Amino acid sequence: MTDHASSLGALTGDSPPVLPSGITPGDADAASSAGESGTAGGTVTRPPEPVYTLVEDWVIDYFLPMFRRTLGGELRWCGQWWRHGEAISRLTCLWHAWEVLRLQPGTGMATWYRDHLDHQLPILMGARGPFYQCSETVHREPREAVVMPSPGEWWDGAGGVVPSGSELGMPSDVIGGR
Repeated sequence: MTDHASSLGALTGDSPPVLPSGITPGDADAASSAGESGTAGGTVTRPPEPVYTLVEDWVIDYFLPMFRRTLGGELRWCGQWWRHGEAISRLTCLWHAWEVLRLQPGTGMATWYRDHLDHQLPILMGARGPFYQCSETVHREPREAVVMPSPGEWWDGAGGVVPSGSELGMPSDVIGGR
């Protein structure tokens, strides 16, 4: 299994370059400052640059032109997709994985489709996804779920144990009693 985080780090420059075996980072620095392309039987391999530097560029230049869908009914899109935190998160995950897997020979892109796009696309654009109230031209701010704080000592039960169903006042038939 590939470590996608370190691969993306190499692409974006957030991690050191991949060096051939036997070459230390000090050797690579010396070769770089001396203008050499390699040292002691190996060459310093610089990570490839990412195709896109911003998720917005990837969405506009790659994702939307490539994955066209008839919108309405079960599929939704919001022209102001960047106002939806969940959409930003899902699209960023897709973009990062795409940047890494596009470089893998053979089945890299097939893996991206199967493990990433095919999972995220129906959620992202689905009728109950982050754009469920929006259309291409109208953004509607999603309603945030209401949350009520727990009573004062709720989580301070014996040893930090959550109260049982009977302590919560649930009927015995709901908690498995007879």
